[in-house]
Amino acid sequence: MTVWSQLVGQDDAIDVLSAAADSAAAIVSGEDLGGGGMTHAWLFTGPPGSGRSVAARAFAAALQCEYGTGCGECAACHTALGGTHADVRLVEPEGLSISVAEMRELVQASARRPATGRWRVVIIADADRLTEGAGNALLKAVEEPPERSVFLLCAPSDHPEDVSVTIRSRCRAVALRTPPAASIAEVLRSRDGIPDEMARWAASVCGGHVGRARRLATDTSARQRREAVLRIPLGLRQPSEVFVCADDLIKSAEADANEVSEARDDAEQEELRTAMGGGGTGKGTVAAKRAADAAVRRLAQRQKSRATRTQRDALDLALVDLAGFYRDVLVHASGSAGTLTHPDRAQDVATAAWEWTPESTLRRLEAVLACRDAIDVNVKPRIAVEAMVTALHHG
Repeated sequence: MTVWSQLVGQDDAIDVLSAAADSAAAIVSGEDLGGGGMTHAWLFTGPPGSGRSVAARAFAAALQCEYGTGCGECAACHTALGGTHADVRLVEPEGLSISVAEMRELVQASARRPATGRWRVVIIADADRLTEGAGNALLKAVEEPPERSVFLLCAPSDHPEDVSVTIRSRCRAVALRTPPAASIAEVLRSRDGIPDEMARWAASVCGGHVGRARRLATDTSARQRREAVLRIPLGLRQPSEVFVCADDLIKSAEADANEVSEARDDAEQEELRTAMGGGGTGKGTVAAKRAADAAVRRLAQRQKSRATRTQRDALDLALVDLAGFYRDVLVHASGSAGTLTHPDRAQDVATAAWEWTPESTLRRLEAVLACRDAIDVNVKPRIAVEAMVTALHHG
């Protein structure tokens, strides 16, 4: 099992990254012949669930590998993949954006020479969330890169507006594709020990999102929330059901986000309190407790911002499921042999295609997409969802 085993259905990207890792190893040994494509800045793009951050971590591990191959067995590979390597820094936005202060601190750290590894690697997940100031701070480092420093940026698509053009122009792009269902099912069986039937079902309905496939296969509540969302299109029979469905959709997203956040938040607060001596006894504990309480309050503010982002991400996932349903209705109505996004809801899709005209189905699909856009520009989720559900009811 090499570091590349983490990537699902990305053979072309693996070839590119493997060649670059070989070139990087040659640079370190002073034997670089050129042509390997190794460079100081990379941009990983692809649809949600394609494995952008997974690819970045695997590449970081290959760069640090003691054998220069990404063997997956040495200490450098294990620590890089596990997030504990001293020279691999992962930046994930806790709120809705990455601040300029955080990016300046990161750029300063990247200027130092590697402490134990071959390269100093900075992975920026969700690089599309960089503020303008943060993007400018990063651009300075990308334009004048420190020796032996590598920046790995991850963005959800290759749309020019996701990452500033000036940064994109200085990065080598690696485009990932949606993994095929068969590859996802195989990973669920071999890596996670999920039974064959459940693995094939989860792979067929996850929309190419490997992480979601695993969650659907292992989490009963996640399957129940998906079912509740997909009951909405045919459940809007009466005007009174509009606000009920909107409320259910918001509560479903909140429950999904709370499930992810609660355990992590409590563990982080307890760990911080312990590290600052908040639970100690004896002389000086009063001051330590005050400092620990203040630090925990600051952490709680960051966690609140992160929870808002998690809730919006969960709601967006539900909206993607809804959009997939209306897309399936259009596919069925057209007589196309295309694969359904929700093959397990084929009967509901057929019913909707018989009851609705293609024009009304398209209007419903556009309402879902408009709701996603509205939330993206900070319209309050409940207002955006109620407007969407009203449009879904009227068609």
